[in-house]
Amino acid sequence: MSARLSNVRDHIAGGSNAYHTNIHEKRPDDIVIVSAHRSAIAKGFKGSFKDVNSDYLLLEFLKEFFDQLPPQIQNHKEIIGEVACGNVLNKGAGATEHRGAMLAAGLPYQIPFLAVNRQCSSGLTAVNDIANKIRVGQIDIGLACGVESMTKNYPLKDPLGLISDELKNNKAAKKCMLPMGITNENISSNFTISRQIQDEYAANSYNKAERAIEQGLFKEEILPLRLPNGEVISTDEGPRKGVTSQNLSKLKPVFIKDKGTTTAGNSSQLSDGVAGVLLARRSVAEKLNLPILGRYVAFQSVGVPPEIMGVGPAFAIPRVLKDVGLTVDDIDIFEINEAFAAQALYCVHTLGIDIEKVNPRGGAIALGHPLGCTGARQVATILRELQPGQVGVVSMCIGTGMGAAAVFVKE
Repeated sequence: MSARLSNVRDHIAGGSNAYHTNIHEKRPDDIVIVSAHRSAIAKGFKGSFKDVNSDYLLLEFLKEFFDQLPPQIQNHKEIIGEVACGNVLNKGAGATEHRGAMLAAGLPYQIPFLAVNRQCSSGLTAVNDIANKIRVGQIDIGLACGVESMTKNYPLKDPLGLISDELKNNKAAKKCMLPMGITNENISSNFTISRQIQDEYAANSYNKAERAIEQGLFKEEILPLRLPNGEVISTDEGPRKGVTSQNLSKLKPVFIKDKGTTTAGNSSQLSDGVAGVLLARRSVAEKLNLPILGRYVAFQSVGVPPEIMGVGPAFAIPRVLKDVGLTVDDIDIFEINEAFAAQALYCVHTLGIDIEKVNPRGGAIALGHPLGCTGARQVATILRELQPGQVGVVSMCIGTGMGAAAVFVKE
C-alpha cells in the first residue's frame, strides 16, 4: 500500500506550476467571491427537510440568495453568465429539476445551467467550473451551487445500480464499488488509526460545532429557508451537545463487526442541504460596486487508490499548494471534509497540519455531509472563519479514489 501511495506522490510532484503571481497581489483579472451562503443542514430522513425535494431546497435558497444581493444584481439577474450546480444522488445529477428551480427562482432562461457530479467534491467542482469560465473570458459573473436531499435520493437498496459483469470481475474496477465505510476501515487498519483516536477526533468536531452554534458563528453564512407549511429553518440539526469520546466509544462498528472502528459516531451524517457561491472577475465586481468576500486562487483534483479513497486530501492539498507556491505552514485554516474520522486524521497527520487549524467550527461528522452541497458549504464557512489577508484551503476525499482541494484568500 505504501508503494502505491509513493507512486501517487511521484505523479503529483511532476505537475507544473500554473500560477505565477503573488497570492496576495490584487489584479483586475482575479476571480473574486461576491457572496457565499448556505442553508442550515438538516438531518437526513428525520430532519426538517425530509418532506421536500432537492429542487424545492434549491428554489427557496435561490430566492433568499438573490434577495440578499445588491440591487445591481438582484434587479439585473441577466448579468449572470452561467449557473453550475453540484449534485450526486438525483438522476442525471438533477439536470432537469434543478434547471427548473433556477427558472422558478426568477433567473432568465437565457442563462445556461450545468449539472455537476464528482461525488463529494461536486459543490467545489461547480465553483471551479465557474471560476475557470471567468478565467478564460467565457463569462464575467457566475453562480456555483450544490444541493442534496439524501432523504429523498439516498439508495438504501442496490446503491450502485446496474454494473457490468466485466467490471465486477475486473480487479481494478471492482475496487471502485467498495462501500465507503470499508475504504475507511482499510485506512484505519493499514495506517494504525485506533478507534480511540477516531472517537476523540469526532467528539472534538461535535464540541466545536456546538460552540459555534452557541456563539452564533454560523448566522452570517446561513440563509433561512421556508418550508411549505411556513416553518423557517435556520439552525443546523446535526450537532449534539455534550458529546464525549466516552459516549462515542459505546457505539458498535457499522461495517466490520467486532474488529471494525468505523461507527455512526465517527462518520459523517446523512443530511439535506444547499449552498451557493457567486463569483466574478474583479474588474467587473469593482465596476458594479459589488462586495468582495474573498478570492478564489486555485483548484486541483487527483486520483488515489479507490480502496483507500479517503486519503485524497493528503495528495490534493500538496498539489494545489505547489501550484501557488505555498506550503502547509502558510495556510491559516483548512476546511477538510470529515467523511470519516480515520481518513481525516490520516490526511491531517500525513501533511503535518496543526489540528487547531482544521475545521475550527466543526466538520461533517457534526454538521452533516449533504454530498453535492458540501464543497460549496465549505467555501461559505471558510470565508467567515478567515480574517482579512488570511489564506484557506477547502478539501475533500472523493468516492472511487480521488481528492480535491482549492485555495482561497479572505479580503
